[in-house]
Amino acid sequence: MTNAETPRRSPARPSSGVALETGAARPASGPDSTRPHTGGAPLSGVVVPLVTPLDRQGRVRADDVARLVDSVRAGVTALMPTLSSGEGWLLTEAQWRDMVAATVHCADGLPVIAGVQLPDTAAVVARTRLAAELGADAVAVTTPFGAGVGQEDIVTHYERVLGAGSPVLVYNEEALSGNRIEAGTLARVCRLPGVIGVKESSGDPAFTRQLVAAGLGVPVFEGWENLLLQVPGVAGFIGPLANLEPALCAALLRHPTPELQAEVDTACETYGILRDDWYLHVKRALVARGVIGTDTTAQDVRAAAAAAEAAP
Repeated sequence: MTNAETPRRSPARPSSGVALETGAARPASGPDSTRPHTGGAPLSGVVVPLVTPLDRQGRVRADDVARLVDSVRAGVTALMPTLSSGEGWLLTEAQWRDMVAATVHCADGLPVIAGVQLPDTAAVVARTRLAAELGADAVAVTTPFGAGVGQEDIVTHYERVLGAGSPVLVYNEEALSGNRIEAGTLARVCRLPGVIGVKESSGDPAFTRQLVAAGLGVPVFEGWENLLLQVPGVAGFIGPLANLEPALCAALLRHPTPELQAEVDTACETYGILRDDWYLHVKRALVARGVIGTDTTAQDVRAAAAAAEAAP
């Protein structure tokens, strides 16, 4: 997969079968590994991966960002712009910068964790430094892209990103990066000073339960709405439904019952959350509610620019 393709909300992967060390201590040095603005308490609850409101020219609509943040503020514990739901892999650097800056501007005390989805470590390090300059409290980072990336490469990648000085939330996924973090590797990464948590989007609840049981020393967040009931003990949830129904997501975290999971599943069906172009469907629902003004996607902007360039 290239970084211009859409990362699918793909089916579950099999568990790695690699044993995890349990209760491993974490070094005390390095970037602050606790959540900002909460007196040192670890991050938990519902973190919203914000969609990126764009106009037809591809400019970030800052007023829409402010309305979106206000619409979810009461139900979330942190804001996460420019990750997959924010089309982070497709945004230009200017769009990425403007979205992060707009989120920081209207955060009003909520931590901002900027998503970074770039193919190589050097680019991620540079973007991590830019996120800090813009006022983001932390970054959420995938592995480097490519099926040939090894497990030692993954550890080195996160070591270098942490060297940029910002706390890091590890984004465990395969759809965009094209590679997997094995359980033992993830345990090693989570012991690095400055890692503040894991967005666990493997789609495999057995793997997620293994991570929770291992006691990684950092909070684990489920990344799939439809799996929340199957992963007891997770610290929180990070997924696109939080743009629309943060209170429902929070309720399921607090009271994991089949009835609430069924409500979440119905909401996912209604809003197209499990479709490959979920971010478009979330935008359309937000437009219908009057929260944002357009459902333009980054791919729409690219396609329009390409068509204009090809026109005689």
